[in-house]
Amino acid sequence: MDATRGNRHPVFCTIVPPHMLDRIARSEDSRRADVAQATLEHDALQRTRRRITTVRGLAPTALSAPPSDQPERTVYDAQHRTRLPGTKVRGEGDPVHKDATVNRAYAGLGATFELFLKAFGRHSIDDAGLALDATVHYGEDYNNAFWDGRQMVFGDGDGDIFLDFTVSVDIIGHELAHGVTQYTANLEYYKQAGALNESMSDVFGSLIKQYTLDQTADQADWLIGAGLLAPNVTGVALRSMKAPGTAYDDDELGKDPQPATMDGYVNTSRDNGGVHINSGIPNHAFYLLATELGGKAWERAGQIWYDTLTGGELRTKATFAEFARLTVGAAVARYGDGGDEHRALLKAWSTVGVPTT
Repeated sequence: MDATRGNRHPVFCTIVPPHMLDRIARSEDSRRADVAQATLEHDALQRTRRRITTVRGLAPTALSAPPSDQPERTVYDAQHRTRLPGTKVRGEGDPVHKDATVNRAYAGLGATFELFLKAFGRHSIDDAGLALDATVHYGEDYNNAFWDGRQMVFGDGDGDIFLDFTVSVDIIGHELAHGVTQYTANLEYYKQAGALNESMSDVFGSLIKQYTLDQTADQADWLIGAGLLAPNVTGVALRSMKAPGTAYDDDELGKDPQPATMDGYVNTSRDNGGVHINSGIPNHAFYLLATELGGKAWERAGQIWYDTLTGGELRTKATFAEFARLTVGAAVARYGDGGDEHRALLKAWSTVGVPTT
């Protein structure tokens, strides 16, 4: 087990990667450029705050009784300011709110709680019944959503390139899954470990959407953030696990830069070493495994990923190859050597060019 795991450093994780916002910030449309620049400056400030402040409550609290099988959700309204958490507008069990954004956030928190509980026996983000808090209507034209180490925060988007960030349940699941990683493997947010951190959130975000829609692997779209891009944008989502590099190709956003295999691995100092770009490689490996196995992706493929994330052997600075080897071990431990799961996993990692031996 990684000896450093007890020293947890929650990261500031956004759903829209910096390279997309950087591109928009160079737009000839001054309003688009200004909104993107404001979002980038806000996100940079938040990342700095994460590095220099201590976040309490990172270790699950010792419980005298088993945690509840029901979520404890609270949704707040920032009223277009940036002070958190804002005004409470809906608590657990409260009636449906008149604001659809509030209701989508509330439902997304519940869907995430249910997937982790029903599929993996995990009680909330920390496995100890952690209350799930979310703030909506954050900032003015804020083009992002993030997990800040304590809670979810959603911008409304500018309505021009990005729509309301509660529109896709996989976005909500993605950000909350950063919390699961924070409380388990605590993957460092840099280079390959950071790309694994991002990929874990894409994997579980997609599984939450599939679980909510009761989809099999072949029925799923394997898109992250479908419905988030405004109608005038040439693209379907932020990322594609099925075909990394094809989610968008737009005059303002540029072309999706994600590689699907190690042949396209991007060496860069930007975006913490390309965490949002190179995550396409383990994303694609998971897609290949899930579709090869068929059925409900959370039942076998998802179980292997969850076992690897929570097994205690994944280093905080893990490489893709280390993670791949551990997934093979997890598959053998749960399903046996030489079975369908084992063979499909070896094939998936081989296809994306990541060694497992």
